[in-house]
This record gives sequence, structure tokens and C-alpha cells, in this order.
Amino acid sequence: MSDMPTPPVQPQFDAEDPAQMRPKLRKVRGFPVGAKGPDGQQQTLLGLADAQQISEKMVATAPAAQHILPLFDGTRTPEEVTSEIGRGLTVEFVHNLIAQLADAGLLEGATFDAMLTEFRDQYDSSDNLPPGSSVQFAEALAAQALGEGATEEQTREAAPGKFREILDQWCDQALAKATDPSLHELPKAIVAPHIDYARGWLNYAAIYGRLRVADRPDRVIVLGTNHFGFGTGVCGCDKGFESPFGVCEIDQAFVDRLGEALGEEGKAQLFENRYDHEREHSIELQIPWIQHCFGQDDNGNYLKVFGALVHDPAVNNGESYDGKGLALQPFIDAMKTALADMPGRTLIVSSADLSHVGPAFGDQQQLTGDDEEVKAYRDSIAQTDQELLKFVVDRKPDDLLASMAWQQNPTRWCSTGNLVATLKIVEPAEVKLYSYVAAMDQQGVSLVSQAALAMN
Repeated sequence: MSDMPTPPVQPQFDAEDPAQMRPKLRKVRGFPVGAKGPDGQQQTLLGLADAQQISEKMVATAPAAQHILPLFDGTRTPEEVTSEIGRGLTVEFVHNLIAQLADAGLLEGATFDAMLTEFRDQYDSSDNLPPGSSVQFAEALAAQALGEGATEEQTREAAPGKFREILDQWCDQALAKATDPSLHELPKAIVAPHIDYARGWLNYAAIYGRLRVADRPDRVIVLGTNHFGFGTGVCGCDKGFESPFGVCEIDQAFVDRLGEALGEEGKAQLFENRYDHEREHSIELQIPWIQHCFGQDDNGNYLKVFGALVHDPAVNNGESYDGKGLALQPFIDAMKTALADMPGRTLIVSSADLSHVGPAFGDQQQLTGDDEEVKAYRDSIAQTDQELLKFVVDRKPDDLLASMAWQQNPTRWCSTGNLVATLKIVEPAEVKLYSYVAAMDQQGVSLVSQAALAMN
């Protein structure tokens, strides 16, 4: 008998499924996928995945399918799509594409609904959010240090120690030539990036490294960015956060007071889309730094936290995108009320990345090269960032919002919401910019800028 694996069963079009007879595409992201064709030659396919990260499945199809996908809006049958496209398209191809999308949960319908229910049930089953990007990074460090012979158990055991080592190295390197390497007094708030550590370590270290000798706060509130979720307004998390170092439990006393300040309707809006935090990285990536720099108390506990994702207030004048979510101003007002009633010291972390430019984000302009046009383009990004950051440093959140709305966010700042919220909540007397970096990926297709700031 053969030990060859059984090939996966290809999904079949189901004419009895309403979701397939009038397909409605969910939010997807497309990307190139390399594959071998029937003739053995390498070819590039169009990969499609869930932009909201509920489904973990991917569909690979012909690049020409990009012309078909916009027609999957829930109003057309496969035959109508085929007829409208024409140009040799067959209904068999459309049927096959629909079947694959439905199986992957990329169409609205029963298959996706079941995935979403399982996803939300899993979220509600635990007290803390498990680590994602941070544990992957830590275990990769350990695997590299231990070599190929290390077991998974050895790698997991070594990961926290190796992670701490690299955090200390980054802090020492970032602050080696700084004239003010320490913040002896705890600031009201800080701004740190949420880009991957490999590209953002300098700014993470530039601000967290300065906090290593600062007074330990009684709680930390992290305001992040909702990259993938369903929330249209401010989205709160009702859980603590876990990292390779351990758990930061939720500050339930603060959450309760915040809920009282918001009222029943506002509290319901704040937590309605709490599931958005399951796959979100903008808060999780701050947790190891918070734990490492402030350590544990006498009982071995890390700081308690509360996390919230803030929408872009430049889009709809601070209201939620659809008018149904929690708007920015009620959140700010409730935060100020709750913080005034809470004992002890609070540190707010604005988890903020700035510009997102390059071919990966739809720009035609290349990022790599030394010709004048490319250099001028890169310089223009930095100039735009500096002009907008000046509103932050000058403590003018309303001017930042007005500029963003007028310019239509030309370089795709992704964290205007949490920056504005932080400024309005803490009302700092001073904002100091310590570091600014625009980091490019290895392929030179995306550039993301970030900064390190303290608000006193």
C-alpha cells in the first residue's frame, strides 16, 4: 500500500447555498504567491486572505481574478458575473473561485458565521490574551542561540532569558550617546511604536530604556490602533495580556470606574467589539517592554493594564465611522473622570506608528535607490512627519486633526486616534521628542515611520 498523503478535497460549488449563489466578498487582502504551473514553470498567483484575521485559510487563484472580485457584492449570480466580465471567462471558473472563497470563510455566509462564532467563543474562554508576535520573536531568538539540535521545550524555556538580553542590549545601544538617558520621574504618557521589533527597536528602546529608573506606576493604560477588527469607534479590551515574561492582569477596578463614567450605553459600545483585540498587535508588543522595565512587585506581580484601540477621529470628526460605535470625546471625558478617581499613578502608552508608504500600500513610487526622484520622495515623507509631529510636540491635537482632515492623511498615519486621545486625556505641560525613524523592509516595498516621545 502507498504511504503517499491523500490530496486535499477541492471545495465544490453548492448551488443550494445562498452565499454562493449571490456571493458577497468579505474584507480580504491580496498578495503575490509563487507556484509551479502544470508545465513545471514558476508562476505568480494572487493570494487572498482574511483582512480581519478571523479565518486562517488562504485562496490562491489566477491574477485575473482581481477583476472578478469587485462583482462579488451580494447582488449578482455566478452567471451574471460571468456575462458581465465576458472576455472568455467561463462560469466553471467563477463557480470554482466562489467555492474556494466560501470554504476559506472569505464570503459572507454560514461558513464564515461558524468561524466567527468559534473565534469569539475561544476569546471569551480565557482571562488573558495569549502572546502572539512577542512569543514568536522570543522563541526565534532562543532557537537561533541554541542551534538546530534544540527541542521545542528547550526553546520555550530559553526564550524569556534571550528576550530580556536583547531588550537590554537595545536599550544600552539606543542610549549609549544620549545626554539624558534616564527619566527619573514617571511621565504622564509616552509614545512608542508598534512596528515589529526588528524595524522599531531603536524607538522602543529610546523611550522604554529611559524608564528603567523611573518611579513604578500603579497601572498602565495602552491605547493602540485597530488594524483588522470590526470596531468603528473606540474598542476596549476586557482581558489582561500575556507575554513570554508572564501576565499583566487587567485593572478591573479602573475598568469598572471607566464603565460607570461612560454609562450603560457607552460601556456597551466600548466592549461590543472586544474580540478585535484577539489578533491585534499594537497593544501586545508593548507588554514585554512594560514588564521588563518596571519589573514585578513584592508579590511577584507585573503591573495591571487596560488596553483600548482608538479609531481615526479625522475620518468622521471624532464620531465612530458608522455612528454606532463609541466616539472619541465621550471616551476622553470618561477616561479623565475615571483617572481622577483612581488612587496612585497611571502611565498611558500611546502605541503609535506614523507614515505607511511604498508599493506595498499602493504607491507607484519606488523607495530604494539613490537617484534624485527617490531621495526627494523619501525626504518628503520625513518632512510631512516632522510637520505633523510638531503638532504633537506643541500640544495641539485639534490642529493635528484639522491638518489630517484637510490633507486627507497623505502618508497614511495609522495612529492619529491614540495620539490625539493621549494628548487630550493627560493634557501635558511638555512633550519631548527623543527619536524618529523611518524604517524600510528588506524588499524595499514598504516604509513605516515611528517616533519615541514623553509627555510630562
